Amino acid sequence: MENKVILKSLKHRRSKKIEKMVKITLLVLLLAFILLYFVFRFIYNSGNFTITLDRNLYFEKGIVVYDNPYDKNYRSRIQVEIPEKFDNISEKWLPSDIDKYEGNHNGDNYLAYSFYIENTGNDVSDYWGEIVIEDVIKNVDEAIRLRVYKNGESVTYAKLAGDGKPERGTTPFESNSSIATYHVSDFKPGQIDKYTIVLWLEGNDPECNDNILGGEIKLLMEFNSEFVEN
Repeated sequence: MENKVILKSLKHRRSKKIEKMVKITLLVLLLAFILLYFVFRFIYNSGNFTITLDRNLYFEKGIVVYDNPYDKNYRSRIQVEIPEKFDNISEKWLPSDIDKYEGNHNGDNYLAYSFYIENTGNDVSDYWGEIVIEDVIKNVDEAIRLRVYKNGESVTYAKLAGDGKPERGTTPFESNSSIATYHVSDFKPGQIDKYTIVLWLEGNDPECNDNILGGEIKLLMEFNSEFVEN
């Protein structure tokens, strides 16, 4: 009888130990999922389109970035406001004067943002710019168009078509991770460059289909004092 009691006691303790281990494991998994949630939330809440300025450009060359020429609030990092949803449109639907506005001026299903780079220093200088693809979900980059206006002149970028040829009227992405690179030299004191960024989903692109529904893209436009190859 005593042996039976001991066996039952051992089984009970073993069962309690297993139950405790299961609870600890579930708690650890839950904490891990919560941590991952906040990590991804931080990453995507940091903006789907970000503009950054290398501190060396400001402190060593006096080059600054702002989006309002009447109230020059210099910033080294700009989170561009994006539309909540993107439905596909045609580039023909974009306003012809889309680069004539300041700051955020998004429209139906497209992003539009204008900003300025100015040399406030005393010396002739230069700078590098690069537009980088930081992340893509569901291959939405296959159908996007990114148009960059610089002082009124524009270039529209797109990924190569399925047949490996450039999309009509576009300049191909430099690589899967880089859209374009710019080098501006002989940037004189007091000189100002105006940029306008326009982003949309091109409905006439064959890759713009149901496969990219729910997709996302995260872009970074960075300006540096020198070119750093990724």
